[in-house]
Amino acid sequence: MRIGLQVPSFTHPGGTEQIAPTFARTARAADQGGLHSLWVMDHFFQIRGVGPSEEPMLEGYSALAYAAALTERITLGTMVTGVTYREPGILVKTVTTLDVLSGGRAWLGIGAAWNEEESRGLGVRFPPVAERFERLEETLRLAHQMWKGDESPFEGEHYRLERPLNSPPALRRPHPPVLIGGGGEKKTLRFVAKYADACNLFDGDELPHKLDVLREHCEREGRDYDEIEKTSLTLLGEPSAGAAVDTIGRLAERGVDHVIFSQGTGQDLAPVLAEARAQTEKIVPAGR
Repeated sequence: MRIGLQVPSFTHPGGTEQIAPTFARTARAADQGGLHSLWVMDHFFQIRGVGPSEEPMLEGYSALAYAAALTERITLGTMVTGVTYREPGILVKTVTTLDVLSGGRAWLGIGAAWNEEESRGLGVRFPPVAERFERLEETLRLAHQMWKGDESPFEGEHYRLERPLNSPPALRRPHPPVLIGGGGEKKTLRFVAKYADACNLFDGDELPHKLDVLREHCEREGRDYDEIEKTSLTLLGEPSAGAAVDTIGRLAERGVDHVIFSQGTGQDLAPVLAEARAQTEKIVPAGR
């Protein structure tokens, strides 16, 4: 079982000056504690459910680049990039840069985007949902093309690239893993089956059903369901290794391969999860 940590909040006692040292301590502790992955949200405003929009929020790929320089083994990704936030060729270039500088530890975490408030606030075009999914599929197609080293023109309905050159290439082979976030049954999970290496689903009662839907899409696409890494984002109300182990066991029984704990404001989960990882590996080997 793989264990990850998401850092969704940068609100700390001491204000802005404490953001960098606090995030650095978290990244180092997660890396040294043997966690598999470290994630930040790709948002520009804080999101509802975590805090008000005005709370501090870092740009995701800059934050991951900072974490890459402080760590050695842990993989790094956004949970998840909204497809409308960056032109797709630039997004692939950005993830590739993170992969090269981290020694092959980058993920492409991506979804159809939902936060209209931050898009309008910062002048980012936010098309209707159907178009956002069309753009998501084109971006996934382009990512695979660029990571294959194919520089031929890309002609989509929304994106046209004359020469999608990506040099240097990513270190991870065959490419940085693609994780699609979301549980939409008609499009999102179909895209997972067709294009992705991993899915991310929220921990909840619908999780087993979503995995069944994914399995059905895999059958239709001729994809091996077991090739896809099933990740789940969850909260840990009680910050203890015992509670984390219980959550990991419950999600493993549901078919999850990689549990990602979202760190609440004021929590320090990296040491807790490191202890839980040590306990869990006695039962379920890492990388199950």
